[in-house]
Amino acid sequence: MPFTTKATIASFGGKLLKLSHPSSTTSTEMAVNVYLPPAALTSSSPTKVPVLVYLSGLTCSPENCSEKGFFQHGASRRGIAIVYPDTSPRGLNLPGEKDAWDFGEAASFYIDATQEPFASNYKMETYITKELPSALFSDPEIGKYLDADKVSITGHSMGGHGALTLYLKNPGLYKSVSAFAPISNPAKCPWGEKAFKGYLGEDKEVWKKHDASELIKGWKGKDVKMLVDVGTGDNFYKQGQLLPENLEAAAKEAGVEGFQLRYQEGYDHSYYFMASFSDEHVDHAAKHLGV
Repeated sequence: MPFTTKATIASFGGKLLKLSHPSSTTSTEMAVNVYLPPAALTSSSPTKVPVLVYLSGLTCSPENCSEKGFFQHGASRRGIAIVYPDTSPRGLNLPGEKDAWDFGEAASFYIDATQEPFASNYKMETYITKELPSALFSDPEIGKYLDADKVSITGHSMGGHGALTLYLKNPGLYKSVSAFAPISNPAKCPWGEKAFKGYLGEDKEVWKKHDASELIKGWKGKDVKMLVDVGTGDNFYKQGQLLPENLEAAAKEAGVEGFQLRYQEGYDHSYYFMASFSDEHVDHAAKHLGV
C-alpha cells in the first residue's frame, strides 16, 4: 500500500519525510519517518543511497530521534538515508496495553509476540525486517532514493536491543550494527523479563532466542561489525537494566571480531548522549556501507 506523506521538513540540506502506511503485519496504520540526504536529491535524476535503520526506545515514536538525535547531521555528510520506524502498533486498545510505560504500546521490544492479546498485532520483528523495507524499497516515490542492498541498523535502549538482536538473528540482512545504551541481556533484567513474559510466555529458553548476549554466541569467531556506547552516568545502567558487561563477556567467550564496547564518562541515557555520538555511529555504518 502507498505511503501518505504527512509533512516534508528541510534538514541539513536534505528532507525529512513524515509518513504513514497501512500495515498488513500489525493490522494498524504505522508511522515512519525517512530522512533523505542531499546526495539523494541534488542530482538531475534520483540517486539511490545506503540506508541506516534507527530503532527507538521505550515510550518513543519516530519523532523523538529525528528531532533530537542529530543523526541527520552525519547522514547528510555521508550520504545516507535514515529510516525511523515506530516502536509498536498503536490504537488497538488491547487489555493491558497502556497500563505501564515499559510494556505494551510504544514498548514492543521488536519481537513477534506469541501470547494473547498481543499475538495478532505485535509482530514488530516481521514488520521491521520484512514488511517495512519491502514497502519502502518498492514504493515508486521513496524507493527510487534507497539502495536495498546497502542497509545497516542502529538503535537506543529498547531499540538498541532491537538493533542488536535483529542483526544477529538475520546474518547478511544488515551490513553492520550499533547501539546506544542497549538492553543487552533482556532475559536477565527487569525490563526484559517483564516484556518477554508478557509477549513470549514463561519459557526462558524461548527468551534466549531474542537476547543479544545469547545470540552473539552463535557468531563464534565471526566479524560482528558491532559498536556499542554506554554512558557511565546512565541510571538504567547503574540499576542493572542494560548489562553491557554480559554482552561483552559473551562476545569474548565466542571469540568474535569487530566488537567494540565504549563507556562514555558521565553521559546519561538521554538524547544529549545520543546527539553527542550520533555522528560516530553514522560513520560506523558508513564504513561498512562503503560510503
